[in-house]
Amino acid sequence: MDQALNIRSYAQVDDQLANSGTRVMAVSSGKGGVGKTNSVVNLAIGFTRMGKKVLLLDADLGLGNLDVLLGLAPRYNISHLLSGERSINEVLVEGPEGIMILPASSGVHELTDLGTEERIALASHLETLGDAFDIMMIDTGAGISSNVLFFNMSAQEIVVVVTPEPTSITDAYALMKVMFQRHGERRFRLLVNSVRTRKEGIEVFRKISLAAERFLGVSVEFLGSVLQDDNVNRSVIRQKAVMELYPQTKASQCYQEIAREICELPVQSGLKGGMQFFWRQFLNRTI
Repeated sequence: MDQALNIRSYAQVDDQLANSGTRVMAVSSGKGGVGKTNSVVNLAIGFTRMGKKVLLLDADLGLGNLDVLLGLAPRYNISHLLSGERSINEVLVEGPEGIMILPASSGVHELTDLGTEERIALASHLETLGDAFDIMMIDTGAGISSNVLFFNMSAQEIVVVVTPEPTSITDAYALMKVMFQRHGERRFRLLVNSVRTRKEGIEVFRKISLAAERFLGVSVEFLGSVLQDDNVNRSVIRQKAVMELYPQTKASQCYQEIAREICELPVQSGLKGGMQFFWRQFLNRTI
């Protein structure tokens, strides 16, 4: 009976979100160290420079570092939100150029595998934001943990970040394979990071897309590539985004191009609203 009441209440929330226009995008990688979080931050800045209001959700819940990358020191994090100690507006912090960030906790093992109640609580808090944002980017953890799969499958769009390293290519393919085999996901978008030339980025895309199409029958779309740039490492050391410190450098220009490409692409969902999609996907995978 309680579950039936919950389902009805969630359905009412879903109806309220029917006109929400938030675009929900998960950004993942098969392995760590490929520049996924860096890409999230810089793409977010690219979106804001196009007039978009952006929310970043650090979904690497037990080992979050999005705030560290940006030199922020949030007083509260997602653990305070899920425990009911703080509201979402108290936990949100402002990042560069007006980006809003929902920071994760670090070193909290209990959050590495969210249960049903925690997932419901998180979605409920996000729902209170309504359509305050044009884009919500979910910075997932690396790999194929239950949290990673959950957030990917709850989003409208899945962006996989990969580098030319063979291990990164192999793990990116493995991530797509697991999402296809377990959840039937057939659409992915690929960002190739840290390439020496644009041609190298296209070659990495070709390898992954050909294998995915041949062995899985899934579609992989190329968003673009980010050229190697020493200014990226300098920015990380200074805990700033490269687009913030070096807006004219080649990596910054690549991120801006990719942000523009994403905004020009249609949303990969037949549903009208992004948060509506998030809730429906969420319900399908939680109840």
